[in-house]
Amino acid sequence: MRTRRIGDAEVSAVGLGGMNLSIEGRPDEARSIATIHAAIDAGVTLIDTADSYHLAGHDELGHNERLIAKALASHSGGADVLVCTKGGHSRPDLDPGPYIWPVNGRPEHIKAACEGSLARLGVEAIGLYFLHRTDRDVPYEDSVGAIRDLLDAGKIRMAGISNAGTEQISFANDILGGRLVAVQNQFSPAFRSSEPELELCHSLGIAFLPWGPLHGVSRSDAGTPVHDRFTRVAEAHGVSPQQVVLAWMLGKSPLVVPIPGSTRPETARDSAAAADLTLDDSERSALDAL
Repeated sequence: MRTRRIGDAEVSAVGLGGMNLSIEGRPDEARSIATIHAAIDAGVTLIDTADSYHLAGHDELGHNERLIAKALASHSGGADVLVCTKGGHSRPDLDPGPYIWPVNGRPEHIKAACEGSLARLGVEAIGLYFLHRTDRDVPYEDSVGAIRDLLDAGKIRMAGISNAGTEQISFANDILGGRLVAVQNQFSPAFRSSEPELELCHSLGIAFLPWGPLHGVSRSDAGTPVHDRFTRVAEAHGVSPQQVVLAWMLGKSPLVVPIPGSTRPETARDSAAAADLTLDDSERSALDAL
């Protein structure tokens, strides 16, 4: 597995997103742990989670963090994995729907959320901690200021922000005294609006972690121009379209570290293999087309 850097940490070029192992439609625990173990066996050393990754309306705050901690403790390579988690969302109930995620960016909530994550992950300091999303009812400097305080207190080793625009990235980096090491935004073949943020991160030396990176190449997308472009390149290489997507992202900047989700060991292994796939200039040009 090729590696990339996030702050002072060297991590696998492709990570693993843990959300789908804990929300609606999740697999059973045995398959979830097998999926995490398969990713580690394939060389993955970055796993992303959040305290809000659990079934909506259930009293299981931090389900995904506990699951990941259990999986890491039961694998010989678990100690080498950088776990990044996030605070600032909640999932209180199913009304008006399972995918409504209320935001809470109050400093006291962020700090309490971090304490909970520390306990569930069983660590003295979280490797990388993100502000999950902007709370429009709380001054941004207050929310990011809470992340700064956690960094200063040694509760977290590195700081990041998620779902942020270019102005927020620059502002957060200032609030953190130049210590912003990562931005996690939605970015995929079907969702390209975060390209300005990716470019800014590249210029500032900040890692960019695309979440939901495989949107646009699922079976439901078959027949769309985006799906067809990636499928043609995949067929030429004898790999999955998902691998082509991740290789395309990795080629955009040495600071890009995609975190695709998986719910089966075989998909975790397939995503990890994308780190070894090289696309030529003509293929990249075709895939870049809007």
